[in-house]
This record gives sequence, C-alpha cells and structure tokens, in this order.
Amino acid sequence: MKQTWTLLACSLALSASLTQAALPLAVDGQPLPSLAPMVERVTPAVVNISTSTVIQVAEHPLFSDPFFRKFFDLPTRQSKPREKKEKSLGSGVVVDAKNGYLVTNHHVIKNADRITVTLWDGRTLQGKRLGSDPETDIAMVKIPSDDLKAITLGNSEKLRVGDFVVAIGNPFGLGQTVTSGIVSAVGRRGLGIEGYEDFIQTDASINPGNSGGALVDLRGELVGINTAILAPGGGNVGIGFAIPVDMAKRLMAQLLQYGEVRRGLLGIKTQDLTPELAEAFGVDMRRHGLDGRHGAVVVSVVPNSSAQKAGIRNGDILLRVNGTPVEDSNHVRNSVGLARVGERLNIQLLRDGKVLEVNAEIGEVEKEQSKGEDIHPLLAGASLESTHSVDSEEGSILVTDVKRNSAASRIGLRKGDVLLAINKQKVASLEEIRPAIGDANALLLSIKRGNSVISILVQ
Repeated sequence: MKQTWTLLACSLALSASLTQAALPLAVDGQPLPSLAPMVERVTPAVVNISTSTVIQVAEHPLFSDPFFRKFFDLPTRQSKPREKKEKSLGSGVVVDAKNGYLVTNHHVIKNADRITVTLWDGRTLQGKRLGSDPETDIAMVKIPSDDLKAITLGNSEKLRVGDFVVAIGNPFGLGQTVTSGIVSAVGRRGLGIEGYEDFIQTDASINPGNSGGALVDLRGELVGINTAILAPGGGNVGIGFAIPVDMAKRLMAQLLQYGEVRRGLLGIKTQDLTPELAEAFGVDMRRHGLDGRHGAVVVSVVPNSSAQKAGIRNGDILLRVNGTPVEDSNHVRNSVGLARVGERLNIQLLRDGKVLEVNAEIGEVEKEQSKGEDIHPLLAGASLESTHSVDSEEGSILVTDVKRNSAASRIGLRKGDVLLAINKQKVASLEEIRPAIGDANALLLSIKRGNSVISILVQ
C-alpha cells in the first residue's frame, strides 16, 4: 500500500509540474525566434481608415406621379430626396512620411464624403483623396505630415511560393491586428475581382477591414496591399489576395500626378493560346523556352492603331512582352493596361514559324465627354465619358460624375456606372445614345455596377 501511495504522489507531482510548465525562453542558449521586433517597427506605418458617404435613395417612378399619390392618399411628396449615410472601415499604409501620402484600396474610399484616418498612437486626422483607380483597386490619400512613420517599399518580383509574409490591418474595427502565413501563389489573374489582376495569394488571414493594409515580408518591407478574400460568406478561409507593391508603385506616380491612371491603347485583342490551339498552329512552345506557359494569340488588330503601325497582325502568337514570358491573354492585358502613354513595349512574337521582335508605342486613348442634360432631360446632372478599351476596339460609356439632387441622381445613377444599353439597344459610344433613345419618353437603362448588371426604368 505504501508503494502505491508513493507512486500516486510522484504521478501527481509530475502532472502538476507538466501543467505549470511553460515554453523555454531559449534553446541551447539561443532565444526563440519572434516577429515582435519587426512588427513593432512596421505597425506605426499602418493606419485605420473610416469613411462616411451620403447617398440618395432611389424612389420608384410611381411615387413621383401626383395621380398615384392622390389615389392612394399618400402624403405630399417632399422636394428633397431621401438620403442615407453609409460608413465603412478599412486600412491604409504610410508610404511617404514627409508628404503624408497613404496608399489604400479604391473601394475603401470610393465615393467617400469624409475620410478619417486614425494613427497607431491614437491621433485622428482628416484625409484628402489624391486619386484612385477602380481598375486595380488602388487609391492614395494625404494627411498632415507631422511625426509620421513610413514603411519601406520592398520588391514583390522576388517573392516565391513558400515565403513567409505578415498581414497587418484593421479587421472588424478592432484596431491593428497582425496575422502571418506564407505566399501560396503569385501572378493570380482571371479571378474577376478587379479589372487588372496580378495578385499575390496568401493564407495569412485577411478579413473585412484588412483591405488597404500591408502585406510585409520578414524584413518588414511592403510587398503587397491587402485587397480581397475569396470566401462565400466573406470570412477568411485561408485564401487572401494582395496587390503586388511593384504594381502599386507604377500606379502611385500617376495618381499623384493626374489623380487617375491614364491608360493608353495598343489596339489588339487576344485570346489564350491553349495547348490544343498550339498543336493546331503547329507550335512547340518548349522550343521557345515557354514550357508551362502557353502564350496568347492575336485575334484582331484595330486599324491605324499602335499595334498595326508596329506590324502586329492577326494570328501572331505573342511570346514575350519586355522580356517577360506571356502566360495568357490576361498577361497581355495587364502589360498594356499598366503601361503609360508613350511607353514602348518590346514584343516578341511568332509568325509562320519565325520569331520576330517589334516595338510598339502605347497610344493615347481618345475620350469623348458629354453632359447628361445635352442628351436627355432625365439624365441631367450626369457626366458621361466614352472611351475605347485599352485592349480592343470596343468602346464603353462611363458615368464619371453625378450631381446631388439632380435628375440623374434621383433615378439612381452613380459615379462609376457603365452604361451598356438603352431601351434594349447596346450603346458603346456617345453617338449611339441619341438613336437608342429616339422619341421615347421612358428610358430602360442597362447598367454595369461593379460585378453586377442592373436595369433602371425611368418614366
């Protein structure tokens, strides 16, 4: 019995010892690795951004009909349209402490009437929009430059799958939060999240509010701007995306200079060169060092465009742009869309079994602008702009501005809408709008808003 009690006592003592045991501070005399020093150095450059936006609530056209209101004994219609205030939270990164420049996502500050920036030390400042680009979801904001801490810009081209990264942001408005993971993939395109995509994919948790925050490497250098999560319910499931810092750097210069990204026109339309198409063309991509990359084939060239002047033809297979192997048509679109007007692209292509090189200068996109009231009274207050796509001969009509309390705002038009059709007739230029309207008093508008297409009936 005495031996049993002795064993029990030893067992309890060992159990207590294990329960109270903690991780050692060092192993073989070496301290355990920690991200804390790097995080402490970087987090002062990551800020919280909150915005407020006043939007007008669209009213059904029947409520504007005096007979309808009288028949149903509705109160007299107020002259001032109903409004509601929307708020959003996000993050930003200080990239220039001297000038007070922040970089964030376009969707964080889109249409914001008021931008409030909270620094790591609790200071609250009012931000001013410098410029934004919805196609890449990049925006810049300026704040007073008193005692700011800027982040060091890294090189996203050197990132490899498996590299450790850290995401810093403001999820759910909780304050600064740090998560870690690895680079799961690079060069993610064709996801339909943004117009121009070249994402870094990571399994570091990127939740709502992290948008616009920093993705840094273990040196604390900025390698990406957190922008999106891929999950049915919006929560993190280990698939997050960030805009490469090298892409952001190219865009920031234009946002500071123009307040927008001025894209040029090459004048080609391409499609992916699949293995089946390559076989049909009799092309062995491995001979050209493109094993695993399939290239892109030119399916149309705009007359008198930069591409035609450079000698590019239908059926040409694009192999490299500025020395970088072409993976697919999205790669070509990014190369053109991120180039500035006047920039020359060195393009290596395959034609009739021969490798050729051409130099094409990015041309300027011709824009035509018009006021809505010059087209139809129901569109009064809207500013419209017709442009050609940067990668094809197709045009589009963009709503660049909508004045408050105007006819256009009352029917529900918003800045950033793309007008696709009027009265079931497709429109791709301002010249096509008037014939589509004709003598009709009512308008059925087909609008692309974000990733959705909606219809607006105006009477």
